[in-house]
Amino acid sequence: MKQALFEQITKFIKITEEEKTLIDSLFYFKSWDKGEYFLAQGTVCKEIGFLIKGLVAYFIEEKESHAYNFGKEGDFVCNYESFLTKTPSSKSIKCVENIEMLCISYDRLQQLYDIIGQGEKMGRIISEQLFLEAIADITSFYVDTPEQRYLKFLECYPDLNQRIPQYLIASYIKVKPQSLSRIRKRMLKK
Repeated sequence: MKQALFEQITKFIKITEEEKTLIDSLFYFKSWDKGEYFLAQGTVCKEIGFLIKGLVAYFIEEKESHAYNFGKEGDFVCNYESFLTKTPSSKSIKCVENIEMLCISYDRLQQLYDIIGQGEKMGRIISEQLFLEAIADITSFYVDTPEQRYLKFLECYPDLNQRIPQYLIASYIKVKPQSLSRIRKRMLKK
């Protein structure tokens, strides 16, 4: 289970066997059932999860829910805005499937940054990636058609099309489910 976490970390930095032992001591196992919230809107995000099994959806919940991102196995799950500022989240993270995670609290993450030789470098690289993804998502919302957003969804999440309910995919690309059905039919005819 922790091997997947180590593999993900080593995509960003090199870690020694001793550092693996330290990382192992900082993360703890948690699970949630389908439909439960990893983070409910209005609560403070107190931990980052590394998704071992399952799928989550990120929502902005106003009059209706709007999915804006998904997390799958091998992803870090968090509302970083709430986590870093320790303020109530304006967003939710809900379990689309039963999930298993390795979690780390804010204080333990700070320990990881201090203890691991390149810990702060890893944090910076992950932050930069999150920033670039957020900018790309915002840009896509303004310049891409729903069909282009759907194609990007398929490109980014090729293995999730069958795991995510269609109404969530429709919400993610900012259309009604009926419009998504029309988009999919047009794409099949091409």
